[in-house]
Amino acid sequence: MTEPTEQVPTPWLRRGRVAGTWAMRVGLALIGALIAVLLFARISAPIGPFDASLAIRPGSGGAEVAVPPLGSLAVDAFDGPLRLDIRLESVDQVRAEALANDPVRLAGVVDRVTEDLQDAVVKLVVITVLVALAGAALVTWVVLRRRREPLIAAGLTGALLLGVAGVGVGTWRPEALATPTYTGLLVNANSLIGSAQDIAARFDAYRASLEDLVANVGSLYSTLSALPPPGSADQTVALLHVSDLHLNPSGFDLVRQVATQFRVDGVLDTGDITDWGSPPENRLIASVGTLGVPYVYVRGNHDSAATAALIAAQPNATVLDDSAVEIAGISVVGARDPRFTPDKSTGDDDAGPEVLVRSGERLADVVADMDETPDVALVHDPNQAPPLDGEVPLILAGHTHDRAVSELDGGTLLMVQGSTGGAGLRALQGEFPEPLTCTVLYFAADTGRLQAYDEITLGGLGESEVTIERIVVPPAEDEEDGEDDEDGAAEEDGAAEEEGEDGATEDDDEGS
Repeated sequence: MTEPTEQVPTPWLRRGRVAGTWAMRVGLALIGALIAVLLFARISAPIGPFDASLAIRPGSGGAEVAVPPLGSLAVDAFDGPLRLDIRLESVDQVRAEALANDPVRLAGVVDRVTEDLQDAVVKLVVITVLVALAGAALVTWVVLRRRREPLIAAGLTGALLLGVAGVGVGTWRPEALATPTYTGLLVNANSLIGSAQDIAARFDAYRASLEDLVANVGSLYSTLSALPPPGSADQTVALLHVSDLHLNPSGFDLVRQVATQFRVDGVLDTGDITDWGSPPENRLIASVGTLGVPYVYVRGNHDSAATAALIAAQPNATVLDDSAVEIAGISVVGARDPRFTPDKSTGDDDAGPEVLVRSGERLADVVADMDETPDVALVHDPNQAPPLDGEVPLILAGHTHDRAVSELDGGTLLMVQGSTGGAGLRALQGEFPEPLTCTVLYFAADTGRLQAYDEITLGGLGESEVTIERIVVPPAEDEEDGEDDEDGAAEEDGAAEEEGEDGATEDDDEGS
């Protein structure tokens, strides 16, 4: 019997075995690195006022930012097998308040967010590399059980990561950051607000234009003061009606300028001084306490209870909620808007006009219980006015951002203010911002009757003009009849005196 001969491997067989070994090594390294990245390549980090989570995930490159529940935006900034996922989890209230209360921080918020994001991405990349190396080494060790294999797997993984980084750097497209792709409710974001650069440029021009216009109010007032006044200073009470400031700093500038130039005795605010009623927004509200005159306010549908409480805490400020106050002898009642738009959970914002009518009816009950009829009623929404028709001579409202003056069926005058804040920054969504409006009301000090009013309008961006128009309110028919009766009585008395004097003269002449 012959001994079997040992088969000598051919060169091609040896090469196949080597290739298979390295393919297995690469496969195990990739599997281990991928599992480790999926499980552990995630961090939480602050980005500006947000708490965010960042992760590296398999993908086709680029980055995706999730903004629950609004949707997400994707940026195709680089190519490669990995994608950067950023998820904005929540807003940190402490950091948001600190940001809102510090003008220096607020001005540098973009730089701060950029720095936070860079730090977070660098930290995430380091963690991703470490966990990928560790995962590849661990899986290779578990499968092959040879001492040198984890080192080989780590080396392979490191080379692959360098290749991925090289592809990302080589395909980097910074211009893609300006053209993200939106999903969910954010699909219309670009069409609504445009790019960040456009908004910044438009707001800078808008603010500069308004600063010039507000400054012109003083010069226009000097011209207006030459008009015949509705009454002498000691016989007239001037009140400034504002509404829907919506946190526009220029709107607050206008209120201060007009209050000073027109020497008003008080300010009547029919609500929506904020946009969301949130604590960070309330920083500007403190300026109402520096006007030096009484400030009477009713909540709008964008104002929260916290906003109303902050205004009530300001010097000389009064918040009306089915209640009354007196300013320089003028009696004012007011009711808040029963809705709160930012809180969708209540369903009030979706309610029909009935909830507003009921609010007006409650205020009408307050008026009925008063000893004397008030001179003015404040509401936010004009739909609250009908129950007050005939109960008060004048109703002031806002909400519509469209100035209008009308007489209701019962003879009550309804004056709806435009937006003193030009609808806030939301006005930039249109081709031109809305005008800023306010009205100075002149009341007779003895009767509380509205005698005249000055409508002040500042054109928005693209409408560089300021107009002030004085409208004289004709007296009511009963007042005209009373004046005619007094004039007739005076004429009769004068005639009687003349006749008496003449008669006495004639008698004296006869006696002589």
